[in-house]
Amino acid sequence: MLRYVGLDVHKQWTQVAWHMPDGSIQRERIATEAATLREFAERLGPQDTVALESTTNAFAVASLLKRRAKEVLISNPLRTRLIAESKIKTDKVDADVLAQLAKSGFLPTVWQPSGQVELLRRRAAYYDALTRQITAIKNRIHSVLHRHMIEAPVADLFCEKGRAFLRTVELPEDERFQVTLDLYILETIEEVREAARKELAALAHTCPQAELLMTVPGIDYPTAVGILAAIGEIGRFREARKLVSYFGLNPIVHQSADKCYTGHISKQGRCHARWLLVEAAHCAVRCAGPLRAFFLRLKGRKGTNVAVVAAARKLTVIIWHMLTTGEPYRYAPERSTREKISRMHYVATGIRKRGGIPKGAARPASYGTGLSGRMVMARKDKERLLQAQGNYEKLVKDRRETPSAH
Repeated sequence: MLRYVGLDVHKQWTQVAWHMPDGSIQRERIATEAATLREFAERLGPQDTVALESTTNAFAVASLLKRRAKEVLISNPLRTRLIAESKIKTDKVDADVLAQLAKSGFLPTVWQPSGQVELLRRRAAYYDALTRQITAIKNRIHSVLHRHMIEAPVADLFCEKGRAFLRTVELPEDERFQVTLDLYILETIEEVREAARKELAALAHTCPQAELLMTVPGIDYPTAVGILAAIGEIGRFREARKLVSYFGLNPIVHQSADKCYTGHISKQGRCHARWLLVEAAHCAVRCAGPLRAFFLRLKGRKGTNVAVVAAARKLTVIIWHMLTTGEPYRYAPERSTREKISRMHYVATGIRKRGGIPKGAARPASYGTGLSGRMVMARKDKERLLQAQGNYEKLVKDRRETPSAH
């Protein structure tokens, strides 16, 4: 018996609408509890389709119902506009609309990640939350000094000397109480974040794609894990622009007749991944190469902020090609990339790779010149990347000077 079931899930209870094959509708209200949902799942058949809206516990509810139902669909709330625009909006109407859209095949759904991808997302989100808490605490301490016009003796207020200064600086009694507690909370959260960072390193150590993304300047293993967690399976994006749109880095377009307006980026989709890519772009454009040349060309016309976001969009396209083809970043600085990967392996395993010349190997060309191997490698990287940056600038200049064929 083919049935379509709509669920309007809330924290304490769930409204259910059964759309039967004869056209009748049966409604009920059940508690949003694991035991109750298991009993509800036993009433489902192998031909039933269940639709529910994306909420905090939507994936947990879907995992319970998948065991019995033919298909469990999670709708995209941003695109399910029929519910939001209804003149009469109740829980019963919401459940009915979800079942009707699923029956007609017009229900916009979200992708349901696998268990491994969901683990990456939770770990990356937790690490990001800890980082934001640390930033908030530091800002509070900075504001205390600013209120009392106190200049810090060091540039980094939270290095060892800076923290010693914070413990001894003269402040009013209430402010001293706040700074002391904030320093204690800061050190505690930093210890927790370090443990979360080790967990991210362990996840990246077992994921070849994370090491592939780390070849891009500005992407370390926490950023790589966060980007991979947001993407999931790269095969579900047929084109690079699909991934750009998924991250909300695509410009909005208003077109009517012969008029077309392109505005700011849409900012829809995975906001955490978009923030990671913009932060990575800030670092990537400092490294010589075609991406820096692209950034400098836009910076002169549109300003730094627009140029960085455009570089993040370009970086998203590069990441799509890297994950699709399995090819590392062509303009990766060899020395810093090797150091990043070695640091990730050490944090994940606690085993440090031995440096130096292996026994029986030939001496490097820099032996006896007073230059270390790292310095020689850094010079080669800089020369190679500056040449690639110059080639890109020449290519853009030639394209501008070449008249277009009509």
